[in-house]
Amino acid sequence: MTLIKSISGIRGTIGGKQGDNLTPIDTVMYASAYGTWVKQQREKDEYRVVVGRDARISGEMIQQLVMNTLVGMGIHVVDLGLSTTPTVEMAVMMEHADGGIILTASHNPKQWNALKLLNKDGEFLNAEAGQQILDIAAAQNTSFAEVDDLGKVTRHDAYIDLHIAEILNLPLVKTDAIKKARFKVVVDGVNSTGGIAVPLLLEALDVEPVKLYCDPTGHFPHNPEPLKEHLGDLMKAVVDEHADFGIVVDPDVDRLAFVDEKGEMFGEEYTLVAVADYVLQQTPGNTVSNMSSSRALRDVTEKHNGSYQASAVGEVNVVQKMKDTDAVIGGEGNGGIIYPELHYGRDSLVGIALFLSHLAEEKIAVSELRKRYPSYFMAKKKIELTPGLDVDGILKKMEETYPNEQLTTIDGVKIDFENNWVHLRKSNTEPIIRIYTEAPTQKEADELGERFKKELQELASK
Repeated sequence: MTLIKSISGIRGTIGGKQGDNLTPIDTVMYASAYGTWVKQQREKDEYRVVVGRDARISGEMIQQLVMNTLVGMGIHVVDLGLSTTPTVEMAVMMEHADGGIILTASHNPKQWNALKLLNKDGEFLNAEAGQQILDIAAAQNTSFAEVDDLGKVTRHDAYIDLHIAEILNLPLVKTDAIKKARFKVVVDGVNSTGGIAVPLLLEALDVEPVKLYCDPTGHFPHNPEPLKEHLGDLMKAVVDEHADFGIVVDPDVDRLAFVDEKGEMFGEEYTLVAVADYVLQQTPGNTVSNMSSSRALRDVTEKHNGSYQASAVGEVNVVQKMKDTDAVIGGEGNGGIIYPELHYGRDSLVGIALFLSHLAEEKIAVSELRKRYPSYFMAKKKIELTPGLDVDGILKKMEETYPNEQLTTIDGVKIDFENNWVHLRKSNTEPIIRIYTEAPTQKEADELGERFKKELQELASK
């Protein structure tokens, strides 16, 4: 059982002992720390926080604990109930709220849950704010409201509809072309809130949804991370239903992957590539992804005469780099689309709408669209860390070993060779060094990963 306290939020497994897992006591402690932080940001008479959750079995319990803790601090709560991460982010902005909390452990299995924390702009907290909340929790000196000053909970069930309405109003979402195309799409909602939101979006666009695992029970029918090895049922259903393609999202709907009309994976890394290609055709500009994402985004960006930049891993880092470079589209290679014309957060719903627009405008099959993009293959390996190992020193030595190559050191060490790259970084959540590689063939990517795994082990033994 596990409790992980980090600057990006609090996540853990349900049950077990306080301090070791995400127990009710831990939930209250970190919710109250967040409430204290919210009050510290600005002096005002009333505070309001938006709270929503994915469909995890523990979600209702955790949400009640979080909301009533905030109420006890005199903070008003806007309760979205079952929702999506991007919908909560949108609601914070539309409510002019002081922050938001999303109760989801993203792609983690059902025994996990988490408090994902937002600022008043509906964006994830930066490292400084995250550390402040951890410090407040550690101090355990939260002040609660007197009886006449308790907060109130207001239920608001319309925000998924409002979120979809905002998407349909975007100039680059070609609603008429999509409706004319009469697409048929299989949706794997992994029995979470994607099973609510994605079909609603498709129906608004006159796309026929074939629902697969769209009952939001929280009993995930397969590993909820949207990877090929977990999606056999979706791949089969697309072919059996003679659908135009398939869609899968993770439990909180911020990661998006496609299956083509032949039942083959479009490639999670290529979700962002395809959407960026469409956006850049319409609105030329710059792009951003994190350092562990495919080089294909850089290639597509340069094809449209834009500039590509890589950020450190983590959505908050991608968002900051997008703001710094006025990027028109960005995200992460795990299927996360960030379209700032709507909001600065990974959003599968806007990604779906832009992808449908791309297909409708081009009048092209999904498999043919995939052939337009350069093919790269990734390998992901890791090295277990032993106590006392100087990881930063090892990565510094690796940097010194390749002085003539293109190096990026904002997040570990990334070495860009002419035809491939390797990214070496210490994990934020596990005692390991991650080794990501990308090359023109899977064999080359695997071999590059093994080569650098050996080089790291040799440096560690010296």
